[in-house]
Amino acid sequence: MAVKKKTTKTKKNLSKFLVIVESPAKSKTINKILGKNFKVLASMGHIIDLPVDRMGIDFENGFKPEYMVMKGRKKYLNSLKKEAKTASAIYLAADPDREGEAICWHLKNSLAKKDTTFHRVSFGEITEKAVKAAFLHPGELDMNKINAQQARRILDRIVGYSLSPLLWRKITRGLSAGRVQSVAVMLIVRREEEIRRFKSEEYWSIEALLSKKNQKDEVSPEFNARLVKYKGEKIDIPDEETVKEIVSNVEKEEFKVADISRKDKKSYPRAPYITSALQQDAFNKLNFSANKTMRIAQSLYEGIDLGEEGSVGLITYMRTDSVRVSLDAADDAKKYILSEYGEKYYAKKQVQYKSKKGAQEAHEAIRPTLPLRPPDEIAGMLSVDELKLYSLIWKRFIASQMENALFSVLTVNISAGDYRFRAGGSQLIFDGFLKVYKGMDDITEDDSEIPDLTVGEIVDLKELVPEQHFTKPPARYTDASLVKILEEKGIGRPSTYAPIIRTVINRNYIQRKGKALHPTELGELVNGLLLENFPDVVDEEFTAKMETELDNIEDGKIKWVEVLKNFYLPFTKKLEEAKERMRNVKRQVVTTDEICDKCGKPMVIKWGRRGRFLSCSDFPTCKNAKSITTGVKCPEPNCDGELLERKSSRGMFYGCTRYPKCTHTTKKLPVPEENDNGASDYVEEE
Repeated sequence: MAVKKKTTKTKKNLSKFLVIVESPAKSKTINKILGKNFKVLASMGHIIDLPVDRMGIDFENGFKPEYMVMKGRKKYLNSLKKEAKTASAIYLAADPDREGEAICWHLKNSLAKKDTTFHRVSFGEITEKAVKAAFLHPGELDMNKINAQQARRILDRIVGYSLSPLLWRKITRGLSAGRVQSVAVMLIVRREEEIRRFKSEEYWSIEALLSKKNQKDEVSPEFNARLVKYKGEKIDIPDEETVKEIVSNVEKEEFKVADISRKDKKSYPRAPYITSALQQDAFNKLNFSANKTMRIAQSLYEGIDLGEEGSVGLITYMRTDSVRVSLDAADDAKKYILSEYGEKYYAKKQVQYKSKKGAQEAHEAIRPTLPLRPPDEIAGMLSVDELKLYSLIWKRFIASQMENALFSVLTVNISAGDYRFRAGGSQLIFDGFLKVYKGMDDITEDDSEIPDLTVGEIVDLKELVPEQHFTKPPARYTDASLVKILEEKGIGRPSTYAPIIRTVINRNYIQRKGKALHPTELGELVNGLLLENFPDVVDEEFTAKMETELDNIEDGKIKWVEVLKNFYLPFTKKLEEAKERMRNVKRQVVTTDEICDKCGKPMVIKWGRRGRFLSCSDFPTCKNAKSITTGVKCPEPNCDGELLERKSSRGMFYGCTRYPKCTHTTKKLPVPEENDNGASDYVEEE
């Protein structure tokens, strides 16, 4: 009887179902959907991780990780434990990816008691329908996903905690190296080296200003035609001397219409966004960094307060490489298109896009959770940046379900002896998806006005216009182009692109100047040393191969410990060799003519966490140190200081050496610096 009474009492004490998510915003949205029988709490992301002060991996026992509660997270874990004691069941509802699965696994291990019931629920969108469906059909933790996350975490720990101390010994304390981030730095440094080696070459183009022959004193419209061929071959014009020869020859010739072609050309809508495409478009169209894009997307996914509706998730999960769209979402888009634009604007059949090989098709593309909710309906409830990003996502998705745009493309070839000129233009016949997406893409209408012409017709030459050009070096990477190359090379995954860029900037290996990513002196030094001693680790093909192996672990095709073994043994051998062979920059002290203003000894150049700096040669007796100036005088009147590069939480800037007496700061140097081609370029900070 006592046992029965105890059981009854326990049941009475049981409280609501406990749901654990990652963030408070997400918990608020889900709590509204589930109702009063559920208590939704946030773990605030990861609670359990490897220790900070040591490697934390038992190499002798199958790479067993040493997990512990993260600093500052114990209070969150204790709060969850308290609620878990009386919960009827615990639903683990972190994000539907490897990191989310690992968070759920660590929570289960930390909260598990006898008879505790755990369920794993995941959803790609935080809507009433998706959330309730997930809770009606909960699943189990996916150990393959968890092992893939463990393998990535341990790989990164091995590389970081092995290479960083080596850099401390060879350069200076406080430096760090990462498995994937080092490859990103290498790509940026390599591009900078290409720019330095680049030799600009001269080339010319020639356009003819033409018109129909004047008839009955009517004014004939003029049009331009570009020189494209000579004797049937593509023409290259290397210098002004060649231009003069061509102009002399062409001016003697009769200009005759050789052929005219007009054809219809379809322009197809693009697939809904995946993570990399969203980051690229948000950078190019909205000037958002990859990190800012993901931060705003996270808030749109987790929930925005829409007044009477409460907190509502506006987009699907934003870390995805799949372009799959649910049938329900496609149907909603269809309803909107038919009601707003009419039947001719809806695609003739439901559009299904094909994801790239290896994409996680369990996820959907990034799309609005309710396509019938256009941006202008909720504009007043979103911040400016939230509205911009939501509009981008909404328009891309709606456009993806619409009919193709149709252009009429006109091409006119005009002969002048052995020379061939070409004129052309395009005219929009049917706007299709551009009804929604016009101005959001590179698709433009060429409205060049070309008069009605017939084959064999003679046209008048008004003027020949030569123009000089110079080849340009390859462009420096931006957030958008770096994400693109990382994706193309298989380096990183949707969840890692933004953290990669953020990390290399925070480490001062890379700087943003304007929109471009420039390597710092320190970044180039570290990259060079790593390339010399660990060419495999900093090799993009090797890194891409590791990403594929992590995917194979998630798919259950390979054991995670096997991947770690194959990496660790050759890596440790190279590490031991590098300890002896790697160049010791710390010992390479460069003397200068500058005298220490505190003790009178010569100043020397050393390396620190922020790059090179001036240090007293009598260190540590004299600890005087200062930044190396740019060599540019402070523009303030009656100030004899110089500008030096400084860094704040808002980014890089230039400040006077006489601070605090002179408080002059600027984002841009007041004089141009010379690039390798002799052209002037102002250095700007974002």
